[in-house]
Amino acid sequence: MHSKRITQSEELEAAFLIRKKVFVEEQGVPLSDEFDEFDTLDGDCEHLLAYYDGQPVGTGRIRALDGVGKLERICILEPYRKLGIGKKIISGLEEIALEKGHQQVKLHGQTQAEGFYKKLGYRTSSAEFMEDGIPHMLMVKNLETSFI
Repeated sequence: MHSKRITQSEELEAAFLIRKKVFVEEQGVPLSDEFDEFDTLDGDCEHLLAYYDGQPVGTGRIRALDGVGKLERICILEPYRKLGIGKKIISGLEEIALEKGHQQVKLHGQTQAEGFYKKLGYRTSSAEFMEDGIPHMLMVKNLETSFI
């Protein structure tokens, strides 16, 4: 199991397929809401792809927003959940945040994943809100500069 920064269009397409499977097909997010202007190789967003036995099974992205790194679109194909892949994705995105000089990261976590994020050092900093028909909450984490 490993993760890597996406640098090729084929890798980005693999990430899109994972996101479509998880968010659109599994969770019912409208296709028009899932993909946006940040879904490029040469934009303001860095994308990550996680592999298990050589196959792409998870993804996430990070972009700068309001002076912090915002983690987004974090998902793992259903058969590969509970194997530590989510932790690998988050740590990879946090490394990118530190490389870009961010001392804090935030995310809109689905409420069902709140415990997962708390175990990784995130704290809930909002009331529950709806995003694409799914309950979420804002979660934040201060990064340690010794992380890398």
